[in-house]
Amino acid sequence: MSPTIFREGGFRFYFFSREEPRIHVHVHGQNGEAKFWLEPEVKLAQNYGLSPKELSEALSLIKEYEYDIHTAWRRHFHS
Repeated sequence: MSPTIFREGGFRFYFFSREEPRIHVHVHGQNGEAKFWLEPEVKLAQNYGLSPKELSEALSLIKEYEYDIHTAWRRHFHS
């Protein structure tokens, strides 16, 4: 199961339900996907095909919606 948190700018932001406990978010775009850590700071963990421009756009959206991502994480994994 991989619940979608939100979609924006051509990206889908989501979690994998059975993955590691450290808070992170996956991003799927037209050209690939990436994983970003949210703690201890927001940063790229892995990239599979997104361009530097796409990574920058995704990172900006993650920072903009960081509170919402944390809230969705708590709801999904602690409910």
